[in-house]
Amino acid sequence: MAHTPFHVEVLTPEGSTFDEDVEMVSTRTEIGSIGIFARHQPLLGTLVPAELRLYRSESEIVTFAQGEGYVQVSADGVLILVEEAHPPGDLDAADLREKLRKSEDAYAAADAGSEEKRRAGRDKGRWEAFLRIAEDGPKS
Repeated sequence: MAHTPFHVEVLTPEGSTFDEDVEMVSTRTEIGSIGIFARHQPLLGTLVPAELRLYRSESEIVTFAQGEGYVQVSADGVLILVEEAHPPGDLDAADLREKLRKSEDAYAAADAGSEEKRRAGRDKGRWEAFLRIAEDGPKS
């Protein structure tokens, strides 16, 4: 079943990663998973590290490992502003395992309630999500 296409742009600090029309966006916010179709109600949400899925059609899906950021839904389309967005095929599982190990060590060593603990916890969550995506492999 075809859906009405709408415009989506994914921006990172390095620039535009994706700028096309899609039929659906699937991602994860702080409060849970969200699917966005054309004519979605306006929305501003905080994104967490997860797999970002951009459905060009039911059978053609572009995926990214999405870092922390924001999603804005308006009448003009969807804007996704994230710290990083990587195609799953660009992720190195061995490198991610090492980053995860270091963040777990930093989290364990940091004082409760400290900025270091918060930062290490955020990094740990990102590397866990990216590692899951890397191990699942590309879906596009």
